[in-house]
Amino acid sequence: MNKPRRRLWLPLLLGLGAIVFWNTFVAYPFRVFVVFLHEISHGLAAILTGGELVSIGLSPNEAGVAVTRGGSRFLVLTAGYLGSLLFGALFLLLGSRRRWAPGVIGLIGLFTLVVTLVYVRSWFGLLYGLLAAAAFILVASKLKPEASEILLAAIGIMSCLYAVWDIASDVLLRSVPESDAAALAALTGIPAIVWGALWTALSLWVITAVLRKLA
Repeated sequence: MNKPRRRLWLPLLLGLGAIVFWNTFVAYPFRVFVVFLHEISHGLAAILTGGELVSIGLSPNEAGVAVTRGGSRFLVLTAGYLGSLLFGALFLLLGSRRRWAPGVIGLIGLFTLVVTLVYVRSWFGLLYGLLAAAAFILVASKLKPEASEILLAAIGIMSCLYAVWDIASDVLLRSVPESDAAALAALTGIPAIVWGALWTALSLWVITAVLRKLA
């Protein structure tokens, strides 16, 4: 398979596999990592707008929480769903160049380790973060570049798919009072379903744009 075809078909095949095995243990570690990225995105938005990230919590049922202080409340709330989506898009684009993949995976591992040690405060989050960081670093340092390429594409496509599913699950298919959309609705007066529809449309646009770039 030549390079342009591999760049496109690898994430598409992994995406199909993710859908087939979505509710199995195969996809579970990737889903938790997307929740991790979601909460990190809240924290980064707070920091970039003059606030701070206090702590991150993760639980086995894929729930997460980022405790922030200060910053733009609007941007902090918006950053969760869209942040994990943009992380996924970035991973897919970087993963399209095999020679970059081990370095990127290694950096993701180090980033995960630092964030876990500094900010994560739940026992499950600490355990997961340390294991995920170790797995990323081992793949980057011990396995062939192809393994890093596949892993980068896997977390990229899972981040993109989970962003869409998370929005639909929390906002469009049911109403979750604790969701970011509900909090944003309370802040702005614009119904949560409107925010959900806007985020879904933007997510699909980003995913389409990335796949076109990879083609």
